[in-house]
Amino acid sequence: MLPRSEEFNFKNLFIFEMANNHQGDVEHGKRIIREMGVIAKEFGIRAAVKLQFRDLDTFIHPLHVGDKSNKHIPRFLGTRLSKEQFRELVDEICLCEMIPLSTPFDERSVNLIEEFNLPIIKIGSCSAQDRPLLERVSASGRPVILSTGGLTFHDIDWAVNFLEKRAVHFALMHCVAEYPMSHTSAHLNQIELMCHAYRGATIGFSTHESPSETGLIGLAYTKGARIFEKHVGVESDTHKLNAYSANPEQVRSWVQAWKFAVEACGSWGERAISEKEQADLQSLKRGVYITREVKKGLVIDEKDVFFAIPIQKDQLSSDRWLSGLTADRDYHDGDALCASVRSQEPTEREMIFAFTRKVRRLLNEAKLFVGHDIKVELSAHYGIKNFHKYGCVLVECVMGEEYAKKIIVQIEGQWNPSHYHKKKLETFHVLHGELTVEVEGRLYRGLPAGAKLSIPRGVVHAFGTDTGVIFEEISTAEVPGDSFYHDPKIAGMPRQERKVVLQNWGKYQFEELK
Repeated sequence: MLPRSEEFNFKNLFIFEMANNHQGDVEHGKRIIREMGVIAKEFGIRAAVKLQFRDLDTFIHPLHVGDKSNKHIPRFLGTRLSKEQFRELVDEICLCEMIPLSTPFDERSVNLIEEFNLPIIKIGSCSAQDRPLLERVSASGRPVILSTGGLTFHDIDWAVNFLEKRAVHFALMHCVAEYPMSHTSAHLNQIELMCHAYRGATIGFSTHESPSETGLIGLAYTKGARIFEKHVGVESDTHKLNAYSANPEQVRSWVQAWKFAVEACGSWGERAISEKEQADLQSLKRGVYITREVKKGLVIDEKDVFFAIPIQKDQLSSDRWLSGLTADRDYHDGDALCASVRSQEPTEREMIFAFTRKVRRLLNEAKLFVGHDIKVELSAHYGIKNFHKYGCVLVECVMGEEYAKKIIVQIEGQWNPSHYHKKKLETFHVLHGELTVEVEGRLYRGLPAGAKLSIPRGVVHAFGTDTGVIFEEISTAEVPGDSFYHDPKIAGMPRQERKVVLQNWGKYQFEELK
């Protein structure tokens, strides 16, 4: 059994739901498992095969054993397997290098899961509000995947709260419990809503559409689903499949559709621009050409140039043009202006603009809206050129006589050097990303969203982030000159040389910067 403190990696897990498609026939069940094992190896995916455990002697009321009005009772009884037979199926799953897991429908079935040492428990939609079963599952200490078919967000909130209070590591599955399910009933936007509502949990998609429908899995992936479950089986002369269970070839098409979506979406983060794409665009870029005789050392302005394709090698492009450049040599009418006339180093204006746009993207990603009528300060302790390594962005929210509040943003890899305050008492509250704080030499690494840390007066501290972070600084009133840095280089710099202040994100100030 996994210790309660150990977390299972749910990401990109495929669950092949065998349900009762073993038809009560162990050898047929083993055939299904082997077929799924071949597919898992063929595509290189992490796969699990899910069984369903029911203690039928207690799960079905004895007075209703012969009841045919409930379609499930005769099916469950007709496909009953013994504990020894289930053990054979579990062993076959492990032999095929897949993960064995099960859905228990009653408390006694959890005992069987523990006896077989299955690493994960799956809760079906019909049991997602079953408190006695969830209590027993929670007590097992195993990770849980919970399906949400037929549940409102109120119901899901209850289940999430139940599992969180019992320290259960869990994932959630968007599910529509119609068998089979039409694509018009898929409601895949629910996946995105669940990703935002339950940020700590992996969200998956449990499907019941027609096996010939392969489009939904790709759409589910783009919405954020990272676990995928499908009913599977194998047809034979004696065993037929239902309308929502996929045969091996249909499973292959289903997984291939997922692979296509993954490749089409690409990796997270800013994409790399290929050389081919750059070359294709370069062929349409305009170069800067001279319109008259210009001697070396003279200033070149708009009347001296025109822009046209094709751009030549080592020629200045129109997007790099600035009026007031100095001619690096004698030019004649029609000559291409050399790219070297303008430094490749970005200007202060360009650097500040780039940093502020990156900060605003981070705020947008976190869905934090600070408004437009604000003062933004770039605290660049070693100058703007080193701002990507040292510094932070301060967004003033409240500057009262007794207390103040700022939102502090750092881009990935930034560090704010060691300093202390004689008068200010402050508390950091992480809103997005992860924050690392050094307090009197002690490192608090990777503080997540929701974490709080108070810094008393006179306590030396520094902070930074590997991933990008947004946090609140809630403090006593701001006192000018109350930040004392350990590094004498910082302490000796005039404040105006290490601070850039912008109003309204600098919309009308960038033109004044160099």
